[in-house]
Amino acid sequence: MPENKKLNISKEEYKEYADKRKPKRPVLKNCFRAFIAGGIICTIGQFLQWFFITYFGFTVETAGNPATAILIICSILLTGFGVYDHIAQWAGAGTAVPVTGFANTIASASIEHRTEGYVLGVGGNMFKLAGSVIAFGVFSAFVVSIIKLLFKWLGGM
Repeated sequence: MPENKKLNISKEEYKEYADKRKPKRPVLKNCFRAFIAGGIICTIGQFLQWFFITYFGFTVETAGNPATAILIICSILLTGFGVYDHIAQWAGAGTAVPVTGFANTIASASIEHRTEGYVLGVGGNMFKLAGSVIAFGVFSAFVVSIIKLLFKWLGGM
C-alpha cells in the first residue's frame, strides 16, 4: 500500500507552476470580436435612429430614445429565447458594453429568479447585477447637476 505523500510547496512556487500551465488567452482575437459585435449593435442603433428621423419626423435629438428602446426590447427578447447568451459568449465585451448588455443583465436575473414569484423573485432580484450601475449613474448625475448649478450660480456657463 503506497503512502500518501504531501506536497510541500510554497505559494510562490505554486503560482509559478500554475502560470506555466495556464492557457494563453487570445487577446487580439477577443478584442476583434468585441469590436465587430459592438460595432454591429451600434450600427443597428444608428440605422434605427436614421429610420425614425426619415420616416417618422423625429429630430436628431429625439430619435435616439425610440432607437434605444428597440435595442433594449430586442436584447430582452433574445435573452428570453436564449440567443443573447450565445452571441455574448462569442463577442465578449462587445455585447456587454452597449445598452443591450445592461438590458441582458436585468432580463437574465429576472428569468433566473422567476420561480420564486413575481414580487420577491423577479422584482427583488432583477437589479442584483445592474443595481450598482443604476445607483452609480443616479449619484453621478446628481453630483454633476449640483456642479452645473454651482457654476450657473457663480456666473459661469
